[in-house]
Formats: sequence, C-alpha cells, structure tokens
Amino acid sequence: MNVSYDPLYLFIGGEWISSQGRATAPVLNPATEVVIGQVPLATSADLEHALAVAQRGFEQWRATVPAERAKVLKRASALILERVSHIAEQMTLEEGKPIAEAVDEVTRAAEYFEWFAESARRIDGRVVPANRPGVLQMVKRQAIGPVAAFTPWNFPAITPARKLSAALAAGCSVILKPGEESPSTALALARALDDAGLPKGVLQVVFGVPDQVSSQLIASPIIRKVTFTGSVPIGRLLSARAAEGVKPITLELGGHGPVLVFDDADIERAAVEGVANRFRGTGQVCISSTRFLIQRGAYDRFVQRFVAATQALRVGDGLKPDTQVGPLANARQLAKMEELVADAVAKGAQVLAGGESLPGPGFFFAPTVLADVPMDARVMHEEPFGPIAILMPFDKLADGLREANRLPYGLSAYAFTRDARTAIDVADGLEAGMIGINQYRIVATELPFGGFKESGHGSEGGIEGIEHYLTHKFVSQI
Repeated sequence: MNVSYDPLYLFIGGEWISSQGRATAPVLNPATEVVIGQVPLATSADLEHALAVAQRGFEQWRATVPAERAKVLKRASALILERVSHIAEQMTLEEGKPIAEAVDEVTRAAEYFEWFAESARRIDGRVVPANRPGVLQMVKRQAIGPVAAFTPWNFPAITPARKLSAALAAGCSVILKPGEESPSTALALARALDDAGLPKGVLQVVFGVPDQVSSQLIASPIIRKVTFTGSVPIGRLLSARAAEGVKPITLELGGHGPVLVFDDADIERAAVEGVANRFRGTGQVCISSTRFLIQRGAYDRFVQRFVAATQALRVGDGLKPDTQVGPLANARQLAKMEELVADAVAKGAQVLAGGESLPGPGFFFAPTVLADVPMDARVMHEEPFGPIAILMPFDKLADGLREANRLPYGLSAYAFTRDARTAIDVADGLEAGMIGINQYRIVATELPFGGFKESGHGSEGGIEGIEHYLTHKFVSQI
C-alpha cells in the first residue's frame, strides 16, 4: 500500500511554519525503519512568539459567545470525519498501529469535538440567595486562561482531541506540544480546526526538545493551566514545574492494569477479549490489561484459551488490512521488551507465547505471554507498555484485590464474574479510576478518563472534562 506522508510544520498564529532555519528530528515508519519526514523543532523565539499569540488569542476567544465556539468545534468534528481515511493512514505510517485501530481512533477524536461543542453551551453559574437585603450574589465560571498541553506519541489523535476540545469549549487558548514521533496526526487536527474557522492564534502546535519546551512554556506567566499525558517520571517533573507558578495541572500517567477473573466467569470471553485488549495498539496503551489474575479453579482453562488466542494473532505492517498487531513505535520500546522478558526468564518466569523480537526490518516483537513470574522481576513492577501479558493465579477475593492494588498505579482495572455480590465488592475494592466489569472497553466520550495514586489526577472527557479549564468567580453586588 503506497501512502505518502504529509509535510510537517509548526503552527503558530494561524501560520504553517516550515523547518527552514530550524533544527529537525527524523520521523520513522516503525514498520520499515525508513525516515518518512523531518519534524521542525521550535526555537526559544518560536515559543515566545507562540506564548504572545496565545495570550492575544485567549482575549479574543474567551469573548466569543459559547454558541459560536460550539459551531467551530462542530465544523472541526465534521471535517475530521470527512478526512478520517487520510488522517488514519498518516497515523499508521508514523506510529504503526493497524489501520482499523487508527480509523477508530480518529473517529473517536471527532466525537470529542462534537461532545464538547455542546458542553460549551452549557457552562453556567448560579445565583446564591444573600443574607442581606438588596444584595445580588453570583458565582460565574469562566475560562482559566492559556493552556500548555503535552501529549505522547501512542494515541496521537484522541489524546490531543480530549484536551483541545474541552479547553477550546471553555474559551481557553492552547499551545499543544504533541510527541515528535507522531506529529502529522496532531497537525491534521489543527488543520481541521483552522479550516473550521478557529480564530488565528487560539491554537498553536509546536514541537521541540521536550525538556526545553516544557520548561519555557510552564515558566511563562502567560500559561495559566497545564495538562499532560505521559509517563510517571515526566509527570512528576512537570507537576513540580507547574507548582513553582502555582498553576493547576491535570495528569494522566501510566498504569499496570489488573484483571480479576473469577471461577464463575465466562472464561472464553474473558480470555479472548483479554487478548484483544492486551495487544491492541501493540500493548502501548496506558489502560491496557497487563496482569491477568485468575482464580485457581479457572486458571488452566483461561491459560489454554489465552495462549491459543495470542498465538493466532497476525503481526505485520499496520497498513495491511489483515494486521492485528503492528510494530512497536520506536527502537526504545523494542529494547525495553527484550530487557523485561530476559529479566523475567532469568528469574524463573515461563514464556508461554512469543518472547522475542521478530526478524526483518521494523520494531516488531511477538505478542508474549508470561507465567510463573516472580515478584522480583521488573515486569511485575514496571508498566510494560508493550505486547507482554502476565498470567498468575489467586485463591480468594481478598488475595486478588491485594495483588491488584499492590502497585502505586490506579488508572484502569477489570473483573469478570457472574456473581453480583462479587462484582460490587470488586468495584468497591479496586483502586483505579476506571473499572470494567465483564468488559474491557471502558472509554467513552461522555465518561471521565483518568486515575489516581501515581496514575495522575483530574479527568478528561465527560462533564468532568471541561471543569479543569474553568475557574470560579464570586461576585457580590449591591
């Protein structure tokens, strides 16, 4: 399949700025390891320009009535859907995920703009009865100000869409820094917003050396809100930088999703759908199920079905329509998978499927199933963020919950049981921001997305998603 890669730019003040006169970073197709583009890296002057423009854009956009903001977001949603095939191809070229997954992601990104377009029209306040005659007391909710948004490479459409749609609906301007390894997808969203009539300067898209960009943007007094999706260590760093300016920050960080499968569960469904969930996005999904905890009476049946379904997966270039698992996004991820498996095996783990890199060009690693993994193995503590599944038995509910909650992560968790009492107890006992009972698909536009503990704080999506971009103002009038 011959697909061309779009030129790459910075987008500042409504202008598409080429790489001329700027350093660049190569963009690779992870299925071939061929360089397909050069992404321009913003200079310090570019970032200062973006900040100044974002301030002017905010002053204009916050004064735009909600109905007009909603129209722009709805037009952008429609344009993204019109362009879904092209944007999905760009995503697969630069990030590697199977084209069907890319189409689904772009479609859901459009849904966020549609959802928050309606939310823009529903930002309200309240009148509070006063305890003195002749006094009018009001609480108003207003846009917090220019936002610095940082997104990773693994979901280059839906993650920026969650942040952009909510912030723009609230009346904020945004400087977006996507991952440099998958830049074209985010630029396609910006193109749709620009074509939809978003005023120049309300959205800027910049790329650069991550540490330099984040330190300069967050330190600026112009930025009033920070939002970040990525790793726990970087989340800690950006949180500290935001704290220096007493700026609120939303963090969506890593996970190590446990799945509790009880003896009475539909074992076939839990196993087959578990394989699909675990290896979706080549396992580079923060809410993926990673640790499958199976009650001992169902353990052998689950393992047999899970391993068979894993071995049946088709691995290949994401542009091929029959591919189910694409390459890892970069060489770093491939090396990490090799290290985690080697460490687990050296400490006594059993490899039931996969366990090795695949020959030929591209960052391919076989979908891998590990059992009998000792507690001192790295993979039992570190988020794999790749195609590795861990299977382990447990006896009683309390044992399963203890292991599920052992790690400092609290993003996603899952459970399979036919018993209503068990389902209630598990939902109450699991320490996670998002929980699926008898299903793995837990993300929807109208629902909050986020976790707690070291998986971050704050939610995106749903009615909660816009709150982080609003501030409350109390007005008392005589």
